[in-house]
Amino acid sequence: MPKLQEALDRFDALFKRAAARGLNEPAAVTVATVDAAGRPSARVVLLKGYDASGFVFYTNTLSRKGRELAGNPRAAMCFFWDPLMEQVRVEGEVRAVTEAEADDYWNGRHPGSRIGAWASEQSEPLESREALEARVAAFAERFGEGPIPRPPRWSGYRVVPNRIEFWRSLPNRLHERTCYRIENGGWRVSLLNP
Repeated sequence: MPKLQEALDRFDALFKRAAARGLNEPAAVTVATVDAAGRPSARVVLLKGYDASGFVFYTNTLSRKGRELAGNPRAAMCFFWDPLMEQVRVEGEVRAVTEAEADDYWNGRHPGSRIGAWASEQSEPLESREALEARVAAFAERFGEGPIPRPPRWSGYRVVPNRIEFWRSLPNRLHERTCYRIENGGWRVSLLNP
């Protein structure tokens, strides 16, 4: 079995185990980016899909993370599922999802979430909660019961992995770490010291 598929199968099994534990957000993942000066920033987003082409999340492309990804299209992701005492780290290049993918995901979102995406100028200063609520009300009135199109500034990103690391807690802090990475044009797997 190709090593990338082996890593994805292992991730899929862990993700399903985490979801079966009844976690509020098993898809929560910390995404780290860097700005033009190399200063890192991290935030939690929700994973919306994964396969051999990468790990997908959606956001406002003019948000801080969107601006950082425009300047440096690389990211690191870290999943940690406390009930399992396991984590997965993913690193790679970042690419925009296709317009069709963004539209498909957008159209499946709750209407309130779609209105919220129109109203929020994500990461920008907010004068007051009331101002945000007024924008929400204005967009709700604008779209009424009709379709709510995807804003031009809202899309998704795919982290195309070049490194996937699995970490499992073991006694005496002798944790198990398995690293899948691209090396010399192919995927390699190795164990890492805890």
